[in-house]
Amino acid sequence: MNPQVVLALGGPGAGKGTQCSKIAEHYGYTHLSAGDLLRKERIRTDSEFSQIIDSCFKRGEFAPVEITVTLLRKAMEETMKTDKNKFRFLIDGFPPNEDNLQGWMKVMDKADVKFILFFDCSNEVCVNRCLKRGKSSGREDDNKESLEKRIQMYMQSTRPIIEQYKQQGKVRTIDASRSINEVFADVKSVFDREG
Repeated sequence: MNPQVVLALGGPGAGKGTQCSKIAEHYGYTHLSAGDLLRKERIRTDSEFSQIIDSCFKRGEFAPVEITVTLLRKAMEETMKTDKNKFRFLIDGFPPNEDNLQGWMKVMDKADVKFILFFDCSNEVCVNRCLKRGKSSGREDDNKESLEKRIQMYMQSTRPIIEQYKQQGKVRTIDASRSINEVFADVKSVFDREG
């Protein structure tokens, strides 16, 4: 069975991770976060990639596409090997730019991208949520300076990806500025309709 994939995109703090956890629980998707996979790999002492990821994170840049796609592919393969019925994946925060999209299409050509779940909210909402999250998350990229770079990268790099998929009729837009439950009600209507 080829993997079936829903990509979740939106600005930093748009609620992708929160909503993806709820979708995984409710609809049986395997939730993979490109950022979480990179953060885990970054702290693995035996990883050949940890120093590269660390320096990218410190500069507020995307990790190299080869590393990100390799980690995603490995996670998907391991999941499917463990349980052949787990072929539906929800990938959050990916692809963040054109380079990653091209890398994904080259390596994951057998994966069927069903649609993009676009969590849309203002930059102001994103920044406020991240600063609030930063007080307890332990994530060192949840600070004002890092957030300005992340929002700028999102606007320049990720929004064009969303636009490309929109032209293919593959984007499902969710107003992510509301409460978790209100957002999830809209998410459920998309998944109930499209599986």
